[in-house]
Amino acid sequence: MAVECIDVRREFQDGSRVIKVLQGTNLKVDRGEFVAIVGASGSGKTTLLNLIGGLDQPTSGKILVDGSDITNLNDERMSEVRRHKIGVLFQDQHLLPIFTALENVEVPMLLDEIPQEERIKRAINLLEMVSVDHRSQHMPHELSGGMRSRVALARALANDPAILLCDEPTGDLDHKTGGEVIQLMRDLAKKKNLAVIAATHDPETARMADRILLLRDGVLVDELVSDFFKHSKVDVMTRKSREQTDDKTAS
Repeated sequence: MAVECIDVRREFQDGSRVIKVLQGTNLKVDRGEFVAIVGASGSGKTTLLNLIGGLDQPTSGKILVDGSDITNLNDERMSEVRRHKIGVLFQDQHLLPIFTALENVEVPMLLDEIPQEERIKRAINLLEMVSVDHRSQHMPHELSGGMRSRVALARALANDPAILLCDEPTGDLDHKTGGEVIQLMRDLAKKKNLAVIAATHDPETARMADRILLLRDGVLVDELVSDFFKHSKVDVMTRKSREQTDDKTAS
């Protein structure tokens, strides 16, 4: 199991008021699985990703990453887990503007003191995997939004993580480019046996996931996903309907 959240709760104190963001959230994600988490703004999607990524700690409950309990790790141990187990893809990529695409992918490996020759070889292979190796010497400002997202994805995979966390990964991309990036993530989940968890408002992104979970009232559910998409005014087939359609097409 790549990720397991057990009765996770997160509360914030606002003066005399307690804000309950997550209220007994449970989640299991296997390697090779692409899971989309949807929900209204402020529902706690980013909070949940931050907890799984070790950037925050739950008020109560337990979080396991690749079989290890990260709930109460100190900063040093958690930093080590993030370097080796968790990749993060941000909406605005956060590429370093003074580095080339290749150098940006090398950055996580520098922290692990991987020799230069090996770093470059691994970075080139990752850029090939996401189909931007022909732009390896370009600066971020010389790349399109889709290419920057691909470079950021390669960087997130630099240390061969078990989990890829994505917060609105297509938020700054057009429909076609966003679809290509999500399909690439989906393919990489299978190819690299990687657990991908994406928080998104985009129905098209969610539709491409293996599972869609709705975060509502601080709890993850999957039975109410259709309600979310009705409010989004998007006609989305359920996973069961898609599988039935695929079966008919195949036959």
